[in-house]
Amino acid sequence: MLYALEGRMPATSGAQRNGTYTGNTGTPTRELRIRQPSYRESVKRTSSYGSSASSLSQRRGPQHQSTGSLQSDSPASSSSLSPAPSPSPRATPAPHTTHTVQPYRSRNNSTSASSRQDVASPAPAANSLTKRWNSTGDFNTQGLLPSTRFTTTKSLLNLYSKQSTQNGPILKHGTHTCQYNEEDGSMRMFLRGRPVVLYAPSDHDNLDPGKVAPPPQNKLKLEWVYGYRGKDCRSNLYLLPTGEIVYFVAAVVVLFNVEEQCQRHYTGHTDDVKCIAVHPNKLVIASGQCAGHDRLDARPHVRVWNSVSLATLAVIGAGHMERAVACVTFSRADGGALLACVDDGPDHTISVWEWQRDKHCLAETKCSVDTVVAAEFHPLERNQIVTCGKSHIAFWTLDSSNVLYKRMGVFETRDKPKYVTCLGFNHNGDVISGDSNGNIIVWGRGTNTIQKLVRGVHEGAVFSLCSLKEGGVVTAGGKDGRLVLFDAELNATGMENVIEGHYGGVRVVAEGKGRQLFVGTTRNCILHGDLELGFVPAVLGHVDEVWGLAAHPSLPQFVSAGWDRLLQLWDGLSHSTVWSKDIEERAHCAAWSGDGSVIAVGCANGRWLVYDPHSRDLMAAHQDGTEPIQTIQYSPDNQFVAIGSRDNFIYVYQSDGNGTKYSRIGKCLGHSSYITHLDWSEDSQYLRSNSGDYELLFWNATTCRQVTSPTSLRDAAWATNNCPITFNTVGIWPENADGTDINSCTRSHDERLAATGDDFGKVKLFAYPVTQPKSLCQAYGGHSSHVTCVRFLPDDTRLLSAGGNDAALLQWLVD
Repeated sequence: MLYALEGRMPATSGAQRNGTYTGNTGTPTRELRIRQPSYRESVKRTSSYGSSASSLSQRRGPQHQSTGSLQSDSPASSSSLSPAPSPSPRATPAPHTTHTVQPYRSRNNSTSASSRQDVASPAPAANSLTKRWNSTGDFNTQGLLPSTRFTTTKSLLNLYSKQSTQNGPILKHGTHTCQYNEEDGSMRMFLRGRPVVLYAPSDHDNLDPGKVAPPPQNKLKLEWVYGYRGKDCRSNLYLLPTGEIVYFVAAVVVLFNVEEQCQRHYTGHTDDVKCIAVHPNKLVIASGQCAGHDRLDARPHVRVWNSVSLATLAVIGAGHMERAVACVTFSRADGGALLACVDDGPDHTISVWEWQRDKHCLAETKCSVDTVVAAEFHPLERNQIVTCGKSHIAFWTLDSSNVLYKRMGVFETRDKPKYVTCLGFNHNGDVISGDSNGNIIVWGRGTNTIQKLVRGVHEGAVFSLCSLKEGGVVTAGGKDGRLVLFDAELNATGMENVIEGHYGGVRVVAEGKGRQLFVGTTRNCILHGDLELGFVPAVLGHVDEVWGLAAHPSLPQFVSAGWDRLLQLWDGLSHSTVWSKDIEERAHCAAWSGDGSVIAVGCANGRWLVYDPHSRDLMAAHQDGTEPIQTIQYSPDNQFVAIGSRDNFIYVYQSDGNGTKYSRIGKCLGHSSYITHLDWSEDSQYLRSNSGDYELLFWNATTCRQVTSPTSLRDAAWATNNCPITFNTVGIWPENADGTDINSCTRSHDERLAATGDDFGKVKLFAYPVTQPKSLCQAYGGHSSHVTCVRFLPDDTRLLSAGGNDAALLQWLVD
């Protein structure tokens, strides 16, 4: 299997990532750290982040255009400027021991034993095709497919019709039927046929469920993307003449100027980006994506776009590709008129396109029954393409009649590798390949035979070959983490460096300015530096699903935690990692105490841990059951902490005030399914909770008894609105919602906005309170997986969202 090659020797644990918590400024300060003696010492580097934001905006004017999202009305582009961080190097990750991870049960399934098969929960067959079209939340008909088989049997007119009954008007809206009772001020909402009764505050005016609430006046603009996809994608990091590196994570292609700490984003894709290629003119970029939820809008395709204006120039291959676009490459000998793609279907079809003229497919043929991992046009030979993958390297020729001919590379008696893992070209036009045996092979120009073989360059597979402008070649190992420099004749120069183990193995190497190199790693980090002085991180990210996200109560900082056992503190203004810690537990949720003095993390095995954000020390550890802790929340007065578990119980603890000692008061029994969300009342006396079977229950926090009369708390003021099933969030539920579609809900601190994250990768913004069953919203893409958590920073100027499988954190500016 290809994934067997992805393994990296576990690093020894014990070292911390550097950078200390600074509370007020949020810029990390350098702290010394002992490194493993076998690794080459990186020299301390001062960064050239001298320029201010104002001078940047004058110099880099074209970047500052309005952001786009997949469903907003602005162009598919965004830009943002970050204040320059302190000159010290960024925080670095702690050594990380690899563990095998068992498949994990998701909150999307009500039964504890089942496991996630797909991002979206199963829906009835009749609705499955329309589900995502109808849940965008904006209730316009543009998204509906023209074909009648893609629409429900009810007409749109029926969906909006009001039918008067003795209990007041009923709005029939798909399966989402709401009934408002004026006598007791209650709204009856149905989720998958289950009635949920929600009581309005006593001063609430009678509402007409047939009315449509307008969307909020505020909009979101993608400001920053934290993360990089290096764990399973190749050839995904390039340097542009603008000084920006281009890479991707989730459904966003990021253009990041490391020196000036500025990001721009291409957001034209609707699902996971899997590959990118840069045109010979260094201006045009092609990016390929995998199939998404939508039958029409998210078919696998390639988008060709301008890296300066971020305008889409062509969309290619929709309807031709299967599963995903695995590789994409521009022709080089003819100035980039052609584009070749390999899809991820069973036949791994290779197709060649005239992307500029009429987006015409010139040739298409079956490439290989085996996995194809790389495809490149020859830089000097017209119409020559090289592909490689499992047990093969193939040399293709596109003849004058537009037919593709293939010659397989002949390994003769030499050891045939299990995988040919990467391709490059030297200045003579010879093809260079790296393979799973750690060997480098030179194939003579125009031939399919081996000209030179260099054995055992790396322990394990060679993951990347980078041909330098001066003629040398840098090879990179995915397992040993070594970068080795060869001269043009592939003779070792003796110059090499080793990437520190906790960053992962080397996935890709890209040449920077001068002698600088950019290195993407298998643990989703991007490093920059050179072979002499070593490497420092430019981008750090999570490696597995991210579920925990919590904003500091007063500073523009936030923590994230995930199944990769990493707890990371980020600064939202400098867009940097303050610190990162391996907590040795798969994390599922996180929360700050009310005064910001401690961070609590709920884990997948029933443990919950409390950390000091300044020292990163473990302050307390408790175990409640063996099921995952789904949510954790401190009371506003900081006296209590409530822990919602997958075992259907809510555990309430009393804190000593400074967050170091906890004593259990009791547990709340009454839910018949797992706890999903919790809110505290502003006076810290009451709790409300949602569960996997769409219940809303209320509790007396000090006695842990259920408040059986919900009307008695209809006027209670709640410190947060993280529970999606409440009267004030009726309108966030799309039609056909099955109750697990919305993973996270949050309210801004000024109580003007509500935001949700759902199973379809969408972040939605509503005007709060969202009491109309039909409420319009602003919907934004960018994540390619279920959005697990959304939170506002304390000043409400920014919204954070965490992706599940895409392991990305997106920071949105609230305009």
